[in-house]
Amino acid sequence: MRRLFIWSVGLLIALAGASAARADELSVAETKNVRAVVQAQLDAFAADDANRAFSFAAPSLREVFGSAEKFMAMVRSSYPVVYRPVSVAFLVPEAVGAEVVQGVHFTDGRGGLWLAIYHLQRQRDNSWRISGCQLVESRATTT
Repeated sequence: MRRLFIWSVGLLIALAGASAARADELSVAETKNVRAVVQAQLDAFAADDANRAFSFAAPSLREVFGSAEKFMAMVRSSYPVVYRPVSVAFLVPEAVGAEVVQGVHFTDGRGGLWLAIYHLQRQRDNSWRISGCQLVESRATTT
């Protein structure tokens, strides 16, 4: 089961970068910056701080949802493991074209394993913002 989950991680990252010529490693500083953005949003979810969580969304996502409250309601209903994870483990992010892809393993309250693939875009001020997140449940469970 663990091999299936690891294989699915590789497949999702490959699919995320299919349109790009190649994926590149990020510098240590950029890796920390990307991870910090995702972690800060997770911290905002944990604190039920909709405005702060919404602030880490890219302008295109902010436009789609229109308000922090609508965004938070979507996360609660469609991404419960992201909203309230039991555990979180970051994978190594990669630059894919103009975006960065950050994989994150989550464990839910039932012991279920999940893979989230975050897409981040660099903003004009050089900050990173989350432009999307794909979530896939693994058939494996923790013991």
